[in-house]
Amino acid sequence: MDIQIQEYKRVAVVNIVGRIDSSSSADLEASLQALVDKGKRNLVLDMSKVEFLSSSGLRVIVNAYKACKEVGQLCVAQPSERAASSLSIAGIDTLFTVYPTREAAIASF
Repeated sequence: MDIQIQEYKRVAVVNIVGRIDSSSSADLEASLQALVDKGKRNLVLDMSKVEFLSSSGLRVIVNAYKACKEVGQLCVAQPSERAASSLSIAGIDTLFTVYPTREAAIASF
């Protein structure tokens, strides 16, 4: 998995490429926690290139959502078919807004 972060004035965009599974979810969790610790509470998760999303990855996303929700917002941009399916099956796609494009997600802030 590869994680790239772009920080803007009001939002940080986390671009995730590859598999989010038990062997890589700790890296994603550390990256998201570092952003929250820096005061970044508006996060866009660009999941357009996520190939697989396991339950450990879902846990990381839910924890990041909880960390952001009091003073900010977490949303998902353009999830791949497999990522969208995992979010939907787990029922957590109702926790946050899922945008069809990265640009729409960024514009929401």
